[in-house]
Amino acid sequence: MLCINTLIITEQRSFSLLRESGIFSTLAKILKGNPRCAVKAAQVLSEIAKNEEMKKPCIEADLVPTLIPLLESTDQEMLLHAGRAIGRICYDNRKLQEELVKVGVITPLVRVLTDYPESDPLVHVDLLALCNLADLDTAKEALSKTKVAEQLVKQLRRAENHEKLEIIFEVLQALAENDALKVQLVEAGVQEVLSEILMRLQGSSQAENTCIVKAASDLIVSLLLGGKKTRRHTDISDIKKKKKSPLDLPSSLLLSQLTDTSATYGNCERMVQLGVIHQLLDLLEKHVESEDISVQHAALSALRNLAIPVVSKVQILEEGVAERIQTLLRSEMPPVQFKLLETLRMLADGQADAAEILGQDPMLLNRLVQWCSANDHTGVHGEANRLLASILHHNRSQEVVKAIQEAQGVKHLISMTTSEHAAMQNEALNALAIASAINLGTFFLKESQLVQSLHKLLQDDNTSPEVKYNSMHLLCSLLNSGNLILIFKDIKDMISVSLTLWLGKT
Repeated sequence: MLCINTLIITEQRSFSLLRESGIFSTLAKILKGNPRCAVKAAQVLSEIAKNEEMKKPCIEADLVPTLIPLLESTDQEMLLHAGRAIGRICYDNRKLQEELVKVGVITPLVRVLTDYPESDPLVHVDLLALCNLADLDTAKEALSKTKVAEQLVKQLRRAENHEKLEIIFEVLQALAENDALKVQLVEAGVQEVLSEILMRLQGSSQAENTCIVKAASDLIVSLLLGGKKTRRHTDISDIKKKKKSPLDLPSSLLLSQLTDTSATYGNCERMVQLGVIHQLLDLLEKHVESEDISVQHAALSALRNLAIPVVSKVQILEEGVAERIQTLLRSEMPPVQFKLLETLRMLADGQADAAEILGQDPMLLNRLVQWCSANDHTGVHGEANRLLASILHHNRSQEVVKAIQEAQGVKHLISMTTSEHAAMQNEALNALAIASAINLGTFFLKESQLVQSLHKLLQDDNTSPEVKYNSMHLLCSLLNSGNLILIFKDIKDMISVSLTLWLGKT
């Protein structure tokens, strides 16, 4: 312990002596006026700047402005040491970094990548400098006016070690936040290089490779989910012709990333245009019998998000997705069943055509009724009921109502009115009101338990006002059915009592 304390005291004394010696002003003079010694001076400075306590005197001596012109040198050793010195002095100093961008450091940094792409030490220093600056909006703006995207893609293609790949990915991820740079990266073919990297590393269990796969997947998502400018400038047809979409890769990690980030209207529209839908469906069909459900779960989550915008729904329906996705009905995995139901419900939302396709499919309706009874998995049970109600809500045709009646689905909607969730109660009540308005005669006579459920809802003080309102709406719809209610006097009497209760509390 004594030895360590002695070393610390000695080191601090050395720093103090360096500051008092006037070495920083001497180094500044050499860098400015002695070309023959400037390289060595830059090297000494880069070593001194390794220490945190030496950064402040470097800054106070205005050594950074003195070093910047040296980045225009054609001497690779000078570029190496000057770049290191600047990087170390300015590291984690946002104010200084902003000053560097203002005085034009970006141009020489990009020039180094362009002129010396095969000098690994020089490229490494240059990439570290870009990594430190890339988070600045001013740096992104300056970089968008250069050919940095092209040079970074070249370096990504030739990178062999993990350290270099990680630095490049960090720079690219920061630059991908800028629309103009994002377009430039796509035009430079970054998606093709990323695809090659993922293909090469896919399936590797090494921790380092897993990190690279994740970084590549994150970057692909950032590129796919561009803003308006990206969608306007990116040539979608070119990407399709190259057939190098990253979704050709059966990577559940990538699909999970899409799931997390795709739910933005413009982004969803763009991804549908890129042909992502059928690639996701191909993956689903390929893995439908697999015990590993990660791909199915992630792909269905992505599909659900992509089906949110109305424009996307229309295109998805035109491409026959509603029919294709039903191949997953045979899955016995509850997580897959749940995501499938969620996706189908989102697809039917606001789309009468989709609801009609789903509502007249006997296999789907029979499977739905099975899942409505799946009390061992509440998520599947709830989503199956909600999809049944959604089909009725969004397609009010007599054919769909008859199909649901024949599949014995009505009793589940009636049970749904007693759910502990008000949203599900309202969905069931609205769906049943629509069905009753179709006037199917004996249909509701067999389901007289419905009126008893409504009576309980209206009697219960804990029932929300909206649920009570929808209950009354359904009761009125039943009354308008005419002769079917008159056949059972007890039901008629119960409705009268319910109406009296409602009117007495309003």
